[in-house]
Parts: sequence; structure tokens; C-alpha cells
Amino acid sequence: MNTIIEQNAPSKAIEVVNPNTVEDLSMNIDIPNKLVRSLSKYTKPKTGVAIRQMFNSFLPFVALWILMYLSYDYSVFITFGLGMINAFFLVRIFIIQHDCGHRSFLKSNTARNIIGFCCSMVSMIPYKYWAKSHHVHHANNGLLELRDIGDINTLTVAEYKALSKWGRFKYKVYRSPLVMFVLGPLYYILIHNRLPLINLIQFKKVKKTLIWNNLALITIFVVLALTLNWWKFFVTHAAVMVPFAIIAIWFFYVQHQHEEAYKAWKDKWDYVTSALRGSSYYKVPRVFNWLTGNIGIHHVHHLNPAIPNYNLKQCINENPWLNKYTTVLGFWESLKLASHKLWDEKSNRMITFKEFRIMEQMGMAA
Repeated sequence: MNTIIEQNAPSKAIEVVNPNTVEDLSMNIDIPNKLVRSLSKYTKPKTGVAIRQMFNSFLPFVALWILMYLSYDYSVFITFGLGMINAFFLVRIFIIQHDCGHRSFLKSNTARNIIGFCCSMVSMIPYKYWAKSHHVHHANNGLLELRDIGDINTLTVAEYKALSKWGRFKYKVYRSPLVMFVLGPLYYILIHNRLPLINLIQFKKVKKTLIWNNLALITIFVVLALTLNWWKFFVTHAAVMVPFAIIAIWFFYVQHQHEEAYKAWKDKWDYVTSALRGSSYYKVPRVFNWLTGNIGIHHVHHLNPAIPNYNLKQCINENPWLNKYTTVLGFWESLKLASHKLWDEKSNRMITFKEFRIMEQMGMAA
């Protein structure tokens, strides 16, 4: 059975050193607990900011969706172009859902659940079921014993070496750009999040919410399809959902597949290190940072998931030490990450298939 560590559980004390003073990145980060706890002041929700974020996310999304629907009669290319823009507003809506799932966006639990559910009707990602799997991801980020819940499965060099030719072929297909960034996102939205595939006792209650979420989504889609022109409705919504899914998966990929990431077995795994080294700081232009709800500041989000997205920028500006241990990536740098395929336990970094072949030829792959 998979091991699940509760979210925000304190990490066990093991030998730690400052990674900036040594070359061995297998060592964990030594940060005083007091310093980590000091970030709790940024977890306080701001009702006014939250309400404003809902308005400047939902209103542009609905307006652009209507414009997309009307533009179909003139040019489907206009529809698709507007869909690319609207996909980012859908990302912004999903970040609201994401924060509600982390119990951070607003103080009221009832309000969070209502808003989170409404967001899920737009994002097509089930609110409570997804939030539960996402908590597992946060609590076990980089834990090699648990890579199949809320994460992108990444094999170690030793595991890949032990595969048959057929096994290697299947893994290469899975990690190919077409599957990872196009077909995979569509599967994730349309199938993975529609079926209760996680068979753990912790998911027994939320499986029921997934059924209700699916029924509500089907009802809304049927009503809209019958009320509007069903084909135009399908094309319009698909023109938003496809780029949204790709953008969402791309951001998640960049946040945890960088070269000097962090992956360890349970006996050496550390929560703080998994947050700061195992998550990147995706430093995108300000407008995209706004559209994606500051989710690029991912290392801070992982260190304290209770911090609302609208407080992340203030937190990082007032605590520059947070960037000391984290990989900072710009957009053009992030494109190189698409070639990262395997985790090398010897060098503690992500490597490419080409690097693996060279290692194997030299007898260094193990």
C-alpha cells in the first residue's frame, strides 16, 4: 500500500547542511523551524482582495467566452485565438479553486467550498477529489515511494535500466512531448479526473463528491448544448479547455522537473527540502504571473500551502532567503526542461535520455 504523509507534517531531524557550501545535493536544507513558522503571518485571508480576484477572473472569462461563441460565425480562427487568451483566465479561475482546496482563499469554509465547486464547473477539474489528491502531492513531493498520485511519474536511472525494451519504449512514449504536453493534459481533464481511480481508504468519502461533480457537470453541459447551438458550444468550450489543460500541465511540469530538483527515498526525505529545492520559482513576465495567480512562486506555495495566491508575492519580496535554495527559471530556460526524463540518484539531478545512453555505454548507469 502507498505511504501517505499528512500535509504540512513536520520533517524529521536528519543530518543537514547548507547546500550552497557543498557539492553533495543529496543533503537536506538546514533552516530553523522558527524561520519557516514566521511565514504563517502571510496565511491570513483578505476578503476584499479575494472578492476582487473573483470578479477580475470570472467576468473577463465569461465575456471572452461569449465573444468566442459569437465569433464562430465569422471565423473559427478568431474563436481559437480568443480561446488562447481565455485559457489564461481559466487558469486564474482554477487557482481560486486550488486555493479553496488548500483552505486558504477565504476564512469561511462554507464560502470556500461553494466557490471551489463553482470553479470546478468551469475548469472541469473536480473540486474535493482533486484537492485530496493534491494534498497527497504536497505532503509527498519528491518522495520516491509515492509517484503515482498527483504527480508526473519519473523513473530513476536504475529503474529505467532494469526495464525491458518494451518497458523502455512505453516510458519513452509516456515522456514524449506529444503525450506529456498535448494528449496527456486532455486525458487528465477528460478521463483521469472523471473516474475514481485512486483506491486508498483516504479517498473513500471524496469519491462520492466526484460522482456528484460529474453529474452536475453533465447537467450544465446538456442544458447549454440544448439552449445554444450544440456544435458551436462544443467548439467554443474546447477552444478554451485544450490550451488551459496544456498550460496547467506545463506549469506543473516546470515546477517539479527542473534539473536540480529533489527526489529521495523515505528514510532521507525532508519536507522543507522538498518544498524549496523540489519546487522551482518560475519567473514569468508580470502579466502572466497575474494570469496564473502567482503559481510560479511554487517553492513558497509548497513550503506553506496555506498562503493564498494573492499573498505569495509579498511573502517572497519580504523574505529573500526563500530563493537561496531554489532553482529560478525564466520562460526560455524552462523550455529546456522538456528533455528531462530520468532522475539520477548518483548526481541528484534530472537527466535526458541522451545522457542515459552515454552513461550506459560507459557502464556508469546504475
